[in-house]
Amino acid sequence: MKVDKLSISLDADLGDAVRNAAKQAGQGLSGWLAEAATAKLRSDALAEFLESWEAEHGTLTADELAIATDQLALLESQAASGAT
Repeated sequence: MKVDKLSISLDADLGDAVRNAAKQAGQGLSGWLAEAATAKLRSDALAEFLESWEAEHGTLTADELAIATDQLALLESQAASGAT
């Protein structure tokens, strides 16, 4: 696997928190940061998609958001139990 080595700077308190979080997760710092960056990129992509969708179709209603929340909770539950 090709890797891209980066040098980053963090506020000291944030750096400590990140190192502690990686340790608690049983991950190396690079893996933990890569996972966090992936989650941020997915979040940004979802926000961009939703903004585009709402521009074309209108704002999601409270009912639609409630249905989505229920469906996501069900998917998380299934994933946690190992169901497919």
